[in-house]
Amino acid sequence: MTSRLMTQPYHAPPRASFLQKLGPGGVASLGLAILTTLGLAGLPWLFRLRQVLLAVPGDEPRETDAILVLGRQLEQDRLTPVFEARLSQAESLWREGLAPRVLVAGGTTGNASRSEAAAAREWLLARGLPDAAVHLEERSQHTLENLFNVRCHMQAEGWQTLVVVSDPLHLARAKATAHGLQLKVWCCPAAEAPPTRGSLGWWGRAALEGFLLHWYHTGMLYSRLIGSRSQLERVT
Repeated sequence: MTSRLMTQPYHAPPRASFLQKLGPGGVASLGLAILTTLGLAGLPWLFRLRQVLLAVPGDEPRETDAILVLGRQLEQDRLTPVFEARLSQAESLWREGLAPRVLVAGGTTGNASRSEAAAAREWLLARGLPDAAVHLEERSQHTLENLFNVRCHMQAEGWQTLVVVSDPLHLARAKATAHGLQLKVWCCPAAEAPPTRGSLGWWGRAALEGFLLHWYHTGMLYSRLIGSRSQLERVT
């Protein structure tokens, strides 16, 4: 009789550092993203920045199996204004009947003593959502892990579709990541999430998201080119 060792894709540990979050190939893909941005006079970043801005309005609302709220690191164990805005938007969609349940993704990050999802659950229950309508994913440390673990949850529950709620400038990266994982999603912006649209902080966040989106696509291409199974298992 023979046995085969089954491995699971890399997951960052709770309260992971930046380097721990990178995982297999993360440093290489980050380096390539920086080099291609600089070497091509910023054109890859500008292209992705345009995609970030085009995604800000989100998609037309439609009924789905669940509303997914992407997590946000807590500050002193409390929700940030950005996270609260995401949850408020999800609550509104749930009350409108777009989905029968809300799924919140986010593990224990930073210096928090509880998971992002647990803090969000407390917020949603305090606003009258029934316990059975709130589902949690408490392992992930960043957007990619949020969606990877959510896919496992969806498969276990038999769900097919999601509406993803996040702040407007995050939607392009969230949607690209979801599509890379073969998830059928529509995106809805938490329009009240800070920073104020058009402010210096808003443009700074847009610039960062443009680079992060370029990094994501660079990592996908790099993983395919080198044929790394360990890297592709995390993103596809």
